[in-house]
Amino acid sequence: MTTAAATKTAYKEILFEVKDDVAWITINRPEVRNAFREQTLDEMIHAFSSTRSDPSIACAVVTGAGDQAFSAGGDFYAMRRLNRINGLHWNDRMLGLAMTIRGLPIPVIAMVNGWCMGGGNELALWCDLVIASEDAVFGQTGARVGACPTVGATQYLPRMVGERLAREMIFLCRTFKGQEAVDVGLINRVVPKAELRKATEEWCERIKSYSPQTLRATKKSLNHESDELYASWQHGMELLAQIWGSEESLEGMDAFLEKRKPDFRKFRMRNKQIVEEYLAGLAADQNRAPGRP
Repeated sequence: MTTAAATKTAYKEILFEVKDDVAWITINRPEVRNAFREQTLDEMIHAFSSTRSDPSIACAVVTGAGDQAFSAGGDFYAMRRLNRINGLHWNDRMLGLAMTIRGLPIPVIAMVNGWCMGGGNELALWCDLVIASEDAVFGQTGARVGACPTVGATQYLPRMVGERLAREMIFLCRTFKGQEAVDVGLINRVVPKAELRKATEEWCERIKSYSPQTLRATKKSLNHESDELYASWQHGMELLAQIWGSEESLEGMDAFLEKRKPDFRKFRMRNKQIVEEYLAGLAADQNRAPGRP
């Protein structure tokens, strides 16, 4: 697929254009804060991949439509349908998009406006550079909604912000606003909202003036250590497969959609009862084969 053909493709979930040697990919689902579903991921993979066919493209920019969100992550209405059996279809798409972005021979910039949460934050983590508006908010909300951020967050956050902050972001769902995100090393730069597009275009102009072969080689070199985390990604995909369709994940997503607080304690109490019954059985010697003294 050539880039020219891709720009003529009738995408339904994203907007794609190549302008002045820069590829612009916009998640076009503002009605759900640019949350993505399988079709969105497919289209992003297709659009990003098409840039390989046009060496005149110096860099790519990914952003979200509207002024409220870069991306709120995965669409819960899509993720509620997942389970241990079919979840690989979602997981493969997430991993596929991550590897497509990281494997491109050009820098990829995340231009973040507003909310950048969950899988949306992982999308930003996959990119080479992140520039955001002052009202941007970054975070991982998996623990709050019963999801599992093992598609980049558990791999990259410790290397970007340190182990302690990474665990705080994941275990306590801590969020960072624009300038805070710069201060902890999560993103590169923050600008006033009205200047976000202009500042991003200035970055693109600088990249366009640099050697493409140097950018390609240095991106590959910079990715070398984190590319060795591929085994961790595969491990994370299997962990995530165990989460999809579970009662806890459905409780978390349903609570969000119903605008109520999730009740995760009931699962802890049920698990406690299961363990207590098991231990009581041990004490009663119930693990002995029938008929044996």
